[in-house]
Amino acid sequence: MDVIETIKTTGACRRFEPDDVPDDVLARIFDAARFGPQGGNRQPVRYIVVRDQDIKRQLGEWYRDIWTTVVEMASRGEYRVGRGAGTMLGAGTHLAEHFAEVPVVVVVCAVLNDLARTDAQLDRPGVVGGASIYPSVQNLLLAARTEGVGGAITTLLCAVEPQVKELLGIPDELITCAAIPLGYPAKPFPKKLSRGPVSEMVYADRYGRPLFAS
Repeated sequence: MDVIETIKTTGACRRFEPDDVPDDVLARIFDAARFGPQGGNRQPVRYIVVRDQDIKRQLGEWYRDIWTTVVEMASRGEYRVGRGAGTMLGAGTHLAEHFAEVPVVVVVCAVLNDLARTDAQLDRPGVVGGASIYPSVQNLLLAARTEGVGGAITTLLCAVEPQVKELLGIPDELITCAAIPLGYPAKPFPKKLSRGPVSEMVYADRYGRPLFAS
């Protein structure tokens, strides 16, 4: 599959067939994930592949509780949802209600002291450390797409990090960064994702001056 086609058709998958994802497929997916760039080539990312039903059930209970709060906030206009809000919320609710049935849940962790956080001293929430984490995660999702496996980046369980770390035996020096449900999609992959035009996100020399016409 052409890399551009892969990028444009790797949408968030939240509905899965019950079939497990074989180890050889996972091995190829994680082999691609490890090539994600990261600051200083420190390779801080760690992945925990969860198949145990009891663990998935507990993760699912936490996930559902948090998702219920998100939906309530969205209904009051306190949580902003972009394009395709109804579809996204519906799929998100399905995932929350069936989290324990997802074939594989990948919990993404990172060694905190190995993140290159050049914005750590700024008076705002730090985001730069994610540049050493999420490129690997995106590689994982793109590689999964080429294997016919769907997934989604979810971050709700980061809100209950202490409980997740205790459940999975995650050491103190690691942080949790995402949980990725993986499996064979119950619906076909999208032919093309819905995104805003390039003119709304790329500017020439100064912010607000579009480089490309609409």
